[in-house]
Amino acid sequence: MAMKAPLELADIVRRHGPAYRHLHAGSLDREQRRVMRAIEQCRTAALGGHVEQCDACGHQRIAYNSCGNRHCPKCQSLARAQWLERRQADLLPVPYFHVVFTVAQEIAAIAFQNKRVVYDILFQATAQTLQTIAADSRHLGATIGFIALLHTWGQNLLHHPHLHCVIPGGGLAADGTRWGACRPGFFLPVRVLSRLFRRLFLERLQQAFDIGALGFFPSLAHLSEPGQFARYLSGLGRTEWVVYAKEPFGGPQQVLDYLGRYTHRVAISNNRLVSQTGRHVTFRWKDYRHPDRPRVMRLHAHEFLRRFLLHVLPHGLQRIRHYGLLSNRLRETSLSTCRRLLDAPLPETPATLRPDYRDRYAQLTGRSLRDCPVCKHGHMVCVEYLLPHAPPRAPPCQK
Repeated sequence: MAMKAPLELADIVRRHGPAYRHLHAGSLDREQRRVMRAIEQCRTAALGGHVEQCDACGHQRIAYNSCGNRHCPKCQSLARAQWLERRQADLLPVPYFHVVFTVAQEIAAIAFQNKRVVYDILFQATAQTLQTIAADSRHLGATIGFIALLHTWGQNLLHHPHLHCVIPGGGLAADGTRWGACRPGFFLPVRVLSRLFRRLFLERLQQAFDIGALGFFPSLAHLSEPGQFARYLSGLGRTEWVVYAKEPFGGPQQVLDYLGRYTHRVAISNNRLVSQTGRHVTFRWKDYRHPDRPRVMRLHAHEFLRRFLLHVLPHGLQRIRHYGLLSNRLRETSLSTCRRLLDAPLPETPATLRPDYRDRYAQLTGRSLRDCPVCKHGHMVCVEYLLPHAPPRAPPCQK
């Protein structure tokens, strides 16, 4: 008896998406609709594909095209591997630190209604905070570089915007003649970071309000009045904002392993899905207050889709950004200087990769799309192309 295929997000969207779109037609934006449609069509006849046949045993299989949407959990493996390949050359032989910046929950509500503006402010305030405190001679007194990764979800899929920052433990001294290393096991004081981050964020948010860049809908409509908005921010300026530093990484390879888990993550991966019924979806989640206790959450299917769609990003918004020494403008010259000061060898230049996606996939992931899964000796070659929206093909008959 054939094994049942594991549950995928696409299965849930196909089963419950049409009714959800009908019931919430007035509240879904164009990008959310586009994401739902992409996930529904991913690796189906709707996107076209090709038929492959083994040149040794004659085994055939149909390979439908992927949607490539960044919110689709099936389409991130190759993108992640390509990105990590490029980052390999950026690593320095120094300790790395992981600092997380989180906005207050009251800000998350504004962020959801103004994603592009508020997420950009989150990046800007975080970058300015880290660079300002690091440059202060009372702390590191150096120019640093770092990668910032936007996540907007918690394990329960609720809206929880925060930035993960991965930072080399040191930087270039002001005169550029030496590498300024941070203290062992300590990067920058999180309390100082938190307070400057809060002030910079709220200042930028007020500026966005003053130029009319923020919009407020029913639940927050009262904030469109300047006095109400100012009082709202004033209260937030008196609360502690969460900035915390995780344990430093053991070395550059641990940095890559971490980045591989975080960079191209979507709100929920397929391996966390447990089951779906005509009304409910069940998935695994981690309660960080009790991390050793496995948890399972059961939601109505429409509530599950609502939570997933909270995390659809505006079209074109970059969720991975590089700053300081690792910025696109400075990276090549800055890293060259850092390696010289650290007496570190030059990174190996990746070999030129052939353009065929199957060769690139094998080199980056270690898994071959060419080898025949049946006889293990032959290679799968394309024998027929399938046009998008052509009638679905039955699986090829096998001998």
